Amino acid sequence: MSSDLLKNKKILVMGVANKRSIAWGCAQAMAANGAEVIYTYQNERMKKSIKRLVDDEEHLIECDVASDESLQTAFTTIGERFGKIDGLVHAIAFAKKEELAGDIMNTSRAGYSLAQDISAYSLLAVAKYAQPLLNNPASIVTLTYFGSERAIPNYNIMGVAKAALEANVRYLARDMAKYGVRVNAISAGAVKTLAVTGVKGHGELLRMSEERTVDGKSVTTKEIGNTAAFLVSDLASGVVGDTIYVDKGVHLI
Repeated sequence: MSSDLLKNKKILVMGVANKRSIAWGCAQAMAANGAEVIYTYQNERMKKSIKRLVDDEEHLIECDVASDESLQTAFTTIGERFGKIDGLVHAIAFAKKEELAGDIMNTSRAGYSLAQDISAYSLLAVAKYAQPLLNNPASIVTLTYFGSERAIPNYNIMGVAKAALEANVRYLARDMAKYGVRVNAISAGAVKTLAVTGVKGHGELLRMSEERTVDGKSVTTKEIGNTAAFLVSDLASGVVGDTIYVDKGVHLI
């Protein structure tokens, strides 16, 4: 279904890895509702993946959120090419595979720091560099997961990082309000993405999640994307600092 909900809006989507990415579901929903979508990719290897989906160099910007220099360059380039933007989807997270298994007390100090840096701090960094480019009003949306609240098997340090991310959303929502920018999170249901496959026993996690949906069917990236499109639209002007569950009711059980 297409509409003009986001007509004349420019939305930046960060975190598309492949066609299964939740970020790609968000980008498709934005485009279907009339938005001009701009994409960032981490490095040349990831650029090859995203170019299979988006064959438009103008709308592809390199950005490694682990580097302030890369962030500064990326947002300077976005400003030069597109001017002001109306929304931003932050769908970026990372933890070492060995940290996503076993007992959480075996998490390494370096692994803990890395997961927090890429999965939680990056939202603050992105907001800082994006702020001068964001229109008034504008919207930032990030992606989280129920493992921030419950001890999901093997999710471990990523659950801790997602809890920090959700706290960041609340504080950012408070501080970005003076610029006319709303900040919210989507708590997405378990979907078979590249990120999920890094979790030990992810097949069992996906099966259990599907069984706990209200209709026995897993949420789709399209459904998650549609909610993101709503959150960056003017229809969501009253939604601030919140976490919206798009998981087909899994969090109810």
